[in-house]
Amino acid sequence: MFNSFRMSMGWVHTWLGLVLGFVLMICFFFGALSVFDREIDRWAIPDTRFEPQPMPSFDEVLKPVFDELKPHPTDMAATQQRVIGDLPDPDTMPLKSLYAYTTHRDPVLRIGGEFGIPNEPKDPADDHLHVHGWATVNPTTGETLSDSALKIGSDWFYPMHFNLHLRWNMLGYWIVGVAALVLLAALVTGVIIHRKLFREFFTFRPWKHVLRSSLDLHNVTGVVALPFHFFFAFTALVIFATNIYLPLSHTTLKPLHEQHEKLEAERTGLPHEESGEAAPLASVDAMVAEAKRRWAERDMPGEVGYLFMDHIGDENSYVSIYRAGSDRVALVGEGIHFKASTGEVIREEPPRSVVASIDEFLTGLHLQHFEHWMLRWLYVFGGLLGAICIATGFILFVEKRKARHAKAGSQGSRIVDAMAVTTVTGMVIAAVSMLVANRILPADLAGKGQWEQTVFWWAWGLAFLHAAWRSSPVAKARVNPAWREQSWVLAALSLLAVVMNWVTTGDHLIKTLFTDTYWAVAGVDLSLIATALIAMLVARKLGAKATETVKPKRGKSAQHNKQVNAYD
Repeated sequence: MFNSFRMSMGWVHTWLGLVLGFVLMICFFFGALSVFDREIDRWAIPDTRFEPQPMPSFDEVLKPVFDELKPHPTDMAATQQRVIGDLPDPDTMPLKSLYAYTTHRDPVLRIGGEFGIPNEPKDPADDHLHVHGWATVNPTTGETLSDSALKIGSDWFYPMHFNLHLRWNMLGYWIVGVAALVLLAALVTGVIIHRKLFREFFTFRPWKHVLRSSLDLHNVTGVVALPFHFFFAFTALVIFATNIYLPLSHTTLKPLHEQHEKLEAERTGLPHEESGEAAPLASVDAMVAEAKRRWAERDMPGEVGYLFMDHIGDENSYVSIYRAGSDRVALVGEGIHFKASTGEVIREEPPRSVVASIDEFLTGLHLQHFEHWMLRWLYVFGGLLGAICIATGFILFVEKRKARHAKAGSQGSRIVDAMAVTTVTGMVIAAVSMLVANRILPADLAGKGQWEQTVFWWAWGLAFLHAAWRSSPVAKARVNPAWREQSWVLAALSLLAVVMNWVTTGDHLIKTLFTDTYWAVAGVDLSLIATALIAMLVARKLGAKATETVKPKRGKSAQHNKQVNAYD
C-alpha cells in the first residue's frame, strides 16, 4: 500500500489529525484561554474587579454565609431523578459537609456543601445520597454573587477544553480522552515523518506559496512545542484516568474501595460515619491559626487554600485545612485535621509517598495553579502553537487535494475546508461574541449567563453556515472567501468588546494600565486588540492573495515533493 514505513506513518498522521483535529483545536485554544480563566472572570463580572483575597475568617465571614446556603435548584432536579419519593423542602435539608476554596488569583471565594436527604436511591448501588449547594462569595463583605453572573473563564472556557460541555454520560470527557491518545500517536508519527527536526526548527518561508509556507509553519509549531504537546496530552489522561476512563474504585472494585475507606478512617482517626450524637463547633479561626503555626514550624509558611468540614453538627465532625500551593507545582497540600467540637489536632499529614508526589506534580503541572506569570504565558504560547499546528494541518490537507478533487468532481476538500473555517475563525468568533454579549446585556438581566451561552452557540453555528455557504470556490480549486470574511468579523467583534467594556464599566486601557492599574482587565483588553490586529492582517493578506493571478508552479524540488507527499 505504501512505498515505505515513513509514508505509512504519514498516512496515519494525516488521517488521525483530520478526524480528531477539530476536537484537539478546541482543546488547545480553550486550554490556552483557561490559563487566565480567573482574569477573564474579572473582565466578565465587573463586581469582582478587586485584588485577590486570602481565605477570610470562617467565624465572622463564612459561617453566616454557610448558614444561608441552600441546595442548588439544578442539583435538586438532578437528584430527584435518582431517588424514590419527593425530596424534602430545601429549607429543611441539613448541611452535612462544606468546603471553601481560593487561589492567589481569586478575589472571590468559591464555597459549597452537601445537604443530607432521607430518600432511598432507585439504584441500590447509588450512594450519592445528598444534594449539592454552591455559591461565589465576596470575601470582603460576605455577599454572594448572583447565579446569573456566569464566570465565563472558569465556568465556560475552562470546562470546554476537557469536556466540550457534552455532559451526557460524560461523553465530552471520552471524546477528549480519545483525542489526547490520538495526539500522542500524531506526535510519534510526526517525529518519524520529520527526520530533520533541527533544520525544520529554523525553517519558515512565508513568502512561498500557500502549500510550502503552511508546511513550514506546521513543522515549526509542531517541533517548537513538541514537549509541551506531549506532557499536556499525557497529564490530561493521568488526571482523568481513575475517575473517568478507568473508574475501577467506583465499579468493579467498589466494595474493596469502601472497605479501604473505613480502614483508612480508623488509621488516620478521621471518622468515616456520623456518631449520631450532636456536638457544637469550636472556633475554626483558631484551628486555622494553629495550622499556619505548624506550617511555619516546618519552614513552609503560607495561606489556606482549601478548607473542608465533614459530618457537620455531629460528635464525629472534623475540619481539614490545606495549605495553598501557589509557591510550587503541586496543588494544595500539608493537610492538618482537627476535631470540630474541640479544635484539637487529630492528624497532621506526613510527606507524600513517591507515587502520590508524582501524581500531584503531574496534576499541578497541567492545572498550573502556581504563582509564576512568565511560565503562565509560556503555557498560553504552547497552547496557541498547538492550535496553529492543527490549523495549518487542515490547510495542508485541503491545499494538497483540492485541485485533484475539483478535477474528479469530489466535494471532500470543500467539506474539510468548511469545517476548518468553522473550527479556526468560527471558534474564536464564538468566544469573542460571548464577551461582547457579556458587556451588552444588562448586568441585572435574569438568566444572563444562559443568554451568553446561547450567543456562543449561535455565533459558532452561524460561522459554520457561512463557511459552508461560501465554500463553493474550494470545489473549483480556489480559496474559500469565508476565511477572509470571518477574519474581518473577528477583528470587528474584538474591538467592539474592548469598546463596550470601556462604555459599560469605565475601565479603559489608560485607567487599567496607568492610573488605577488592574492587569486582569487590561490583559483581556490587550489580548482582544492583538486578536483584532492579527485578524485584520490575515484578512488583508488573504484579500491580496485573492486578487493575484494564479500561475502554475514549475520545477518543484524532489525534497519538497517528498515532504508534502508524506501527508497524503
